[in-house]
Amino acid sequence: MEIFAALASVLIDPIILMWVLAAAVVGMVVGAIPGLTASAAIAMLLPVTFYMQPLAALAFLYVIGKSGRYGGSIAAILFNTPGTAASAATQIDGYPLSRRGMSTKAMKVATLSSIIGDYVGEILLIAGVGIIAAIALKLGPPELFAVYFAAFVVIGSVIGKSITRGLASAALGVLIKMVGLDPISFEERFTFGSFDLTNGISLVPLMIGIFVLGEVFSQLEARGKPIAPVDAPDSEDTRAMNRLTWAEYKPCVPHVIRSSFIGSFIGMLPGLGSAIAAFVAYGEGKRRARNPQEWGKGALEGIAAPEAANNAVSGPSMAPLLTLGIPGSTIGAILVGVFLIHGIQVGPTLFLTQKELVYQLFACGLVGIAAYGLIGYFGASFVGRFILKIPTDVLYPVIFLTSFIAAYSARGNLFDVIVMVVAGFGGWLMKRYDFNPAAFVISFVLAGGAEETFRQSLLLSDHGVLIFVTRPVALAFLILGVVAVAARARTLGKQAKQASLNDA
Repeated sequence: MEIFAALASVLIDPIILMWVLAAAVVGMVVGAIPGLTASAAIAMLLPVTFYMQPLAALAFLYVIGKSGRYGGSIAAILFNTPGTAASAATQIDGYPLSRRGMSTKAMKVATLSSIIGDYVGEILLIAGVGIIAAIALKLGPPELFAVYFAAFVVIGSVIGKSITRGLASAALGVLIKMVGLDPISFEERFTFGSFDLTNGISLVPLMIGIFVLGEVFSQLEARGKPIAPVDAPDSEDTRAMNRLTWAEYKPCVPHVIRSSFIGSFIGMLPGLGSAIAAFVAYGEGKRRARNPQEWGKGALEGIAAPEAANNAVSGPSMAPLLTLGIPGSTIGAILVGVFLIHGIQVGPTLFLTQKELVYQLFACGLVGIAAYGLIGYFGASFVGRFILKIPTDVLYPVIFLTSFIAAYSARGNLFDVIVMVVAGFGGWLMKRYDFNPAAFVISFVLAGGAEETFRQSLLLSDHGVLIFVTRPVALAFLILGVVAVAARARTLGKQAKQASLNDA
């Protein structure tokens, strides 16, 4: 099989292994810093990958995404402040254990569960992505546009608290992508006479602004919130209490396996993401638990279930990206930029033109899981104490200045810095008013392919837009998008009704 040959080539390449190890450390540390995410780290480090070989660049950012998801559990358990949205579910049982002096044990459970979940997701990706790509090769422009449409609608309606604001965020992403020259007629669109806008809005400064600068502005607004200190185990009794035995972890295994498949399934659906997977797994785990009364008070199973689901999302979320060119997450949207920067077109033909590269990327993912697992199992407490020693008054100004350097270095263009600053304020306002930065960025990335396939479809058709109705596969995806909105609206309606009853 291709994966074994790819794994062998990765293991004998010291340069690739160095980048994978560096990514495991960087992702874990950034994920453990309250308020920062793996997406922010990847966006900020994206310009660095311009000067790297394609595999090294992709592997570096891909593994940061994996270890960053895991790193969020460190902040959730130690600081009661989720490092990522997904780790909020881990916080429910992780922090009570930390208060009882068992933070190391809680992090060991989180580490083992994350490793298992991540490996399950990665193996399912490796086993199934070739089949999905073969099917995708048979899709024509009308079917591909219908897939894009379904992705827009699902991402806009499912992510976030509001359907209308989610869809508005997605629509804004499409609108911003339209800036520049028309790809067919080469007429200017929304340039307002500016030469800098004729080439469109660059992806790199836009993402740095949304994910990095926007997060810095949010943290400045929320400054002053104290972080509880972490006391290292300093006695034999404390060390004994934090040792994890097989008897203690054994009850977690069924939850980990079930949650791994829950996370893998959710990961294949564009837009849902690891936060939804973690909470679904937590809810299902508590429903099936033998000790549901202990969940929320420091149950090890309550850490294992969401952490397995959270990391199981990582691999399968790459499936729609690699086979259809549709990023299923913000990290996937950034990776699209890396592929394009190195002249690699993502989509169904990727497995015909760059099959070896794809499987080498999967192999780097497998190695990366082992790397962050070993570092986390033995060193998560050290990472937590290290983060506490970094004053936020120093950390965020450094990140702020680094974002300016990263935006300028991408193309050596001052206009990109302006784009980053505007995007930073935009990302901050989106978070503040419950719009969705993730839906905005993913839609921005998808818009180019959607426009291309839409126009190709119209050229193939003698009946205009009716071509999407007369092709069964295309019609099915269009209906899927409508059903997703209806289902989401019904769910939000039930939640609002239940909330009003509780208030009454």
